[in-house]
Amino acid sequence: MRATAVRVVAVSGAGTLLVGLCALAALATGEQPLSLSEAFTDGTTAHTILVSLRLPRVVLAALVGAALAAAGSMLQALLRNPLADPFVLGVSGGAALGATVAIALGFTTAGLAGLSGTSVFALLGATLATLLVLAVGRSSRGEGSTNTLLAGVIFNAFALAAIIFIKALVAPDRLGEVLFWLAGALGHESWSALGFTGAVIGVSTAALWSLSHRINLLTLGDDDARSLGVDVGSTRVLLLLLASAAVSAAVALSGLVGFVGLLVPHLARLVLGADQRLSLPASAFLGAAFLVLADLSTRLMFRVFQTEPPVGVITALLGGPVFLLLMVRRFRAPEAG
Repeated sequence: MRATAVRVVAVSGAGTLLVGLCALAALATGEQPLSLSEAFTDGTTAHTILVSLRLPRVVLAALVGAALAAAGSMLQALLRNPLADPFVLGVSGGAALGATVAIALGFTTAGLAGLSGTSVFALLGATLATLLVLAVGRSSRGEGSTNTLLAGVIFNAFALAAIIFIKALVAPDRLGEVLFWLAGALGHESWSALGFTGAVIGVSTAALWSLSHRINLLTLGDDDARSLGVDVGSTRVLLLLLASAAVSAAVALSGLVGFVGLLVPHLARLVLGADQRLSLPASAFLGAAFLVLADLSTRLMFRVFQTEPPVGVITALLGGPVFLLLMVRRFRAPEAG
């Protein structure tokens, strides 16, 4: 579908409405039903639950989902690989290693900009890993995107080995915290932490969308994009840095939530096509709605199991089969024709 101003506005309006409806459902529903009319009355228990517990968690879910899906949409287009996801750049490995070190050393409370020590270490780890992967990718011969992709995969493997080594040495009372963070879980973050994360994700995602026309040209191949006036090298680095910034900020608060950045962009392209001017913002809205609903399902499970599974487990259970179905349909499409 070709992008026009009317279609961009329509996608934004529909996406905002979808996220708003999902957020209202998540605010009104949970471990116990909540009357929104009572919740807006200051001083009531329902008001405290809404403002202090549910609203920050819904905002966090929307931010993380939007960041992962928007970055996934851009990366799949830039790398021309439908299996690319936001964690392929080493972001997941760096964040996981940083968080594991923080938990193992007990640096979990003191933080910066409202972030916990674990989140700060995760953010630093993700940032340093991304810069290292980009540097290796640029210094290697061959096609830049492929080199960066391979460097990210190798670094993630190294980080996994380091995490396993640390887990073998960490105190038993901290091992459960490490495993829970690695599974991906949404907590009740402070508004200052949400403000910092929201600013990073908002600026990064908006900048990615402003470069969506260049992303479309890069999908044609480096030579064609260069002939159309795109500075391929600098544009690619800028795009990867913006995507990594958004994902790093999200992962620092949520842990490793998988399949959102892999599955949601496919759904957006099925409806709107490959034009990043439409599919990238649509992916952001769909990712926000998807993770809000996935997190709601974990809270509803508390009624049955008296405990909440990590949201990363839910996204994997939901996203895995759906993604396999999409891939089967994709591979069978040429045969049908």
